[in-house]
Amino acid sequence: MRQLLKIGVLLPAAVLLVSGCATKGFVRDMFAKKDAEVDQRFVKVEGQVEGVSTEVKGVTTQVKSLEGAVAEAKGRADAAMTKAEGVDTRLTRLWSNRYNQKTADTLEVYFGFDKAELTDGAQTALAGVVKELQGNPTLIVELGGYTDPKGTVDYNYGLSQRRVEAVRRFLVEKGISLTRVHAVGLGPITAKETPDEKKRRVTVKMLVDQD
Repeated sequence: MRQLLKIGVLLPAAVLLVSGCATKGFVRDMFAKKDAEVDQRFVKVEGQVEGVSTEVKGVTTQVKSLEGAVAEAKGRADAAMTKAEGVDTRLTRLWSNRYNQKTADTLEVYFGFDKAELTDGAQTALAGVVKELQGNPTLIVELGGYTDPKGTVDYNYGLSQRRVEAVRRFLVEKGISLTRVHAVGLGPITAKETPDEKKRRVTVKMLVDQD
């Protein structure tokens, strides 16, 4: 009887002890699992943060590159503006002094019908103009382009402009400064007493300041 009583007392105690140990182990396992989940979440968040940081660095690099391009473009624009202002000042001075200039020489450059290309003869004549301008730095050139009256007025104005541009381009390509060459297309000549072949021309005037 005493033996049975001992067993009856010890068995519940053993069950409680085993149950308590099992509960502690379960709790440890649960916390360990939660720690692992939290660690995984931290690792995932850190990876996302690093990705965002990389994207931000990329955007920052692009912004700096864009700022550099804008600064370079502004520098080019400022330089172009300075050059344009210099040209404008010179042209203004020349226009103001136009009545103080006299014609040193005049040359006619002729073109074929509906043509704006320089002939061999025209290029030879313009080569003499280039030589004259190179020897006299104070000379400037005034170009006036003309056509015959055939065709529409608008077309002929365009053709006369292409003709003076052909002459101006030749002079500039030979080393004459663009600021020394003034050109304008004046359209058709309607005077009946002038033959049509004489109307298809550019008049080249070399001007010099009067003393």
